[in-house]
Parts: sequence; C-alpha cells; structure tokens
Amino acid sequence: MTIIGFVRHGVTAWNKEGRAQGSSNIPLDEEGVETAKKLAVRLADEEWDAIFTSPLTRARQTADLIASESGIEVVEDERLRERSGGLIEGTTEPERQQKWGPQWRELDLQFETAENVVARGLEFVNEQVQKNPNQRLIFVSHGSFIKRIIVALMEDDSYTIKIDNTSLTIINIEKKSCLLLNDTAHLVGGLNGNPL
Repeated sequence: MTIIGFVRHGVTAWNKEGRAQGSSNIPLDEEGVETAKKLAVRLADEEWDAIFTSPLTRARQTADLIASESGIEVVEDERLRERSGGLIEGTTEPERQQKWGPQWRELDLQFETAENVVARGLEFVNEQVQKNPNQRLIFVSHGSFIKRIIVALMEDDSYTIKIDNTSLTIINIEKKSCLLLNDTAHLVGGLNGNPL
C-alpha cells in the first residue's frame, strides 16, 4: 500500500502578518526553521522513502530540513506549489477590504481556480503512486493546496479544515483512509491532531 504524508511548510513572517502568500517566494522565519527542525526529527524516526516538495522557498527550506535528518533526497515539482493568489498576494484582509471592498472575494482578482489546483495536485499524486507503489512518500506543500487535495482524495468535504504550519497528515491511498489529520505532536510532545 502507498502512504502519503502531507506536510505544510514552517511558519513565515507573512503567515504571522496575515498576508496572502500564494505563489510569492517567502522564506521561513526563525520560528519556522525551528518548528521544521522539530518535524524533521519526528519524521527521521519513521520509515519514509521519498520527499517531494513545492519549489517555493518556504516549502523547499522545510523539505531540506526534513532531508537533513532523514538522508532522503528532495525532488521539486511545480504541481505542489500553492494556489496563486493573483492580485491579493502580499496583502492583509484589512488592506483587501480597503482596496476592493468587503466583497473582494467575489471579484476577479486573478486567482488560480480551485479546479486547476485540484487537477494538478491529483495528477501529481496519481503519478507518484504509480511510480512508487507500496512506498511511503512525503509531500511538502502549502495549507490551501493540502486542504484541497485531502478533500479530493478522501471525496469528503468534512476534511475541509485549516492546515497548520509544519502539520502532518497521513493518507493510505489505496484504502482512501486518513490515518492522521493536521497533527503537530512534534511541537507540543504528544498527539494533538486528529488521529483517525
């Protein structure tokens, strides 16, 4: 059976400021590096076969820290990148409301469509499952991307939850079974996510 571990990148300054990151290339901040190191130590104690990452800096840094503990090579793939936020990238909610009004979500602000995100994400997942049967694969990506792909893989909208920085979600692909959802036990010492 093929197991996928979805990892959201560590925290960034823009995360803390509430700025839309999208495809902007924002690095981890100091806390992001430290929490990614904690995740890396956790994953090094588990059996994983491959690490794939979004090429965006915050995800690549997280993947490299995981690789430094596990000794597994990191492979970048564009299909793991975050949804493009179009014109809102770099802005906070108050800035968006000031610039475009309270109904800004209803405007065409050049977002990548949710359908496109899911299509490229599922294409990547299916390709890797075919190429790596019965392996345990880590995919380092982004909150919005991971949330959408989990919902699509599980075919269940109840999985539409916020994905925390450096969280781990584990899915058994063949059984369509979510073994762990949005878990950050490595940050607090003990299970605090949603083991399923």
